[in-house]
Parts: sequence; structure tokens; C-alpha cells
Amino acid sequence: MTVRIVASAVMLALLIPRIDFDAVWPQGHHVDTVRWLTLGILVTLGGFALSAWRWQRVLRVFDEHVGVPTLLSHYLAGQFVGNFLPSTIGGDVLRVSRLSTTVRSSAVSFASVVLERMTGWVVLPMLTLAGLALNPSLFKLGFAPRLALGLAVCTLTLLALLLIAAGSQSLGGRFAEHEGWRRFVGAVHTGVNNLRRHPEGAVGVLGAAVVYQLSMVLSVWMATQALGLDLPPSAILAFAPAVLIAQVLPISLNGIGLREGAFILFLDPLGVGTSQAIGVGLLLYGMTLAVSLLGAPAFAVGSRVAGARAAPQSG
Repeated sequence: MTVRIVASAVMLALLIPRIDFDAVWPQGHHVDTVRWLTLGILVTLGGFALSAWRWQRVLRVFDEHVGVPTLLSHYLAGQFVGNFLPSTIGGDVLRVSRLSTTVRSSAVSFASVVLERMTGWVVLPMLTLAGLALNPSLFKLGFAPRLALGLAVCTLTLLALLLIAAGSQSLGGRFAEHEGWRRFVGAVHTGVNNLRRHPEGAVGVLGAAVVYQLSMVLSVWMATQALGLDLPPSAILAFAPAVLIAQVLPISLNGIGLREGAFILFLDPLGVGTSQAIGVGLLLYGMTLAVSLLGAPAFAVGSRVAGARAAPQSG
């Protein structure tokens, strides 16, 4: 955590002096900016709801039926923890803990969060490939589209290896009947095999993941509109997923600095200045923070419930 905080601070120290604040905001279009930001926040909130729906589809693979409102509450609480309490516990750890009280299985809860995350990593590179296929002329921009293509291919390759390992009886399967921490790996193996045996379930999960990730790409487009940028939709489709992939690398704190640097790299060939590229990254992060605040009540209420349950045991 200390290394990630320092890395974010260093990247911000390098980026902030390059911002010309007068060049970030479109002159005379403040009403349009507010409107696009408002729409972006609503789309981000809708994306969180779609992610809860995707999580529900994953849980059905384990024959667990949990309502979307419950999962959305857990998801928002996790987002609040991940974005505002980064030094405490991870948002996904909180999601696993909260869901465990609902499904009565910490292993299934863990596996559902892992598989839900993995579906996003399947879809994001596919969206990049779709954007590049729809507009092959993007390759004339030089390094940026080739980097996006490389990130997509590497991500899909890594995921394929992980899924093969998780689904293998000799690798992931050897943990299926164990207790302790090994049962969590076994639960992921069970989930992968269930998806393999029930293709309709896999299609439902991936379909939900596609809708969710498209909503995230739409949020990026709305951030560009808020700054008055007129960019080809195919370019947003190709480059936004690459940024979303890059920002979750365990290098910086919540992607701060890394996300903005990635936008500079991918948007510069499209004629977007450094200041506005950084502005897109900060607006995207700001929209996420605004929606994550809605998770504060869910986090507080859930913590009180957990404390009430633990009190009789401690006595």
C-alpha cells in the first residue's frame, strides 16, 4: 500500500504541472458540462446496478439465488471501502464477507466475486478488438492502437491460462475436497466447471458483463463530452477498455495517475491535449467517487449488523 501511495503521488507530481486549467473546460459551455457530468454519474450508477446483476448471474452458477438489491448494497459498500478507505480492507474482501452471511458459504462467496471479476477481464479486451475492427484506420495513429491491441491480447491470453488452470481437474480440481484456504480455490474450480457444463449460464453471465462494460465505456464518452471533445465512437470503444484495464494494475492507489497517464497516451494521437486528457481521467474518477459515496450507508448499516451478530459470541 505504501508503494502504491508513493507511486500515485509521484505520477500526480509529474502530471499536475502539465495541466493548463484554462484549457481543460470548454469556454461558454458550462451548462452542457454540468449536464454531461450528471448523465455520466447516472450512467455510472446504472453500471454499478448492472454489475450487481452480473454478480447475480454468476451466483446462479452455484445454485444460489440472491436479489439484485441485496447485491447492489454489498457492491456499493465495497466501492465505498475501496475508494474511501483504501488502507483498511479491499472492497472485494468486504463483498465476500457480506455475501457470506447471505449464502452461508464463504467459499462460494469468494468464488462468485472472482468469477464476476474475471468476466469483466474477458469482455474489456473484446471491446477493444471490436473498436479496432470497426475502424481499422485507427492503426494509422501509431503506437497507441498497437498498445491497446497488445493489452487486449495479453489480457485474453492470461485469462485463458487462468481458466484452464482453474477448470483443470489436476490443478484447480485437486483443491475441491479440501478444507481451509484450499476450499476457496476448489470453489472457483466448481464454478468454472459449472459454466462449462451449462453454456446457457455462461452466455447469461457474459451477456451481463458486456452490458456492464459498455456502460463503463459510455461513462468515458460522457466525460469527453463534458470537456467538449468530439472523438470517434470507435476510438472510445477501442481505447477506453485499454485504460480500464491499465488502471487496475497494482501499481497506483485506485488507478490515480496511471489512469490519467493512459488517457494522455491514447488520446494524444486523436488531437486531445495533455490537460484535457488528464481532465477526462479525473472526471471519470470523480464520477466513480460520487456514486461510491452512496455506499456509505450500506457500509455503516452492514457493519452494525455484523457487530450485533458478533456481540453474543464475544460474551
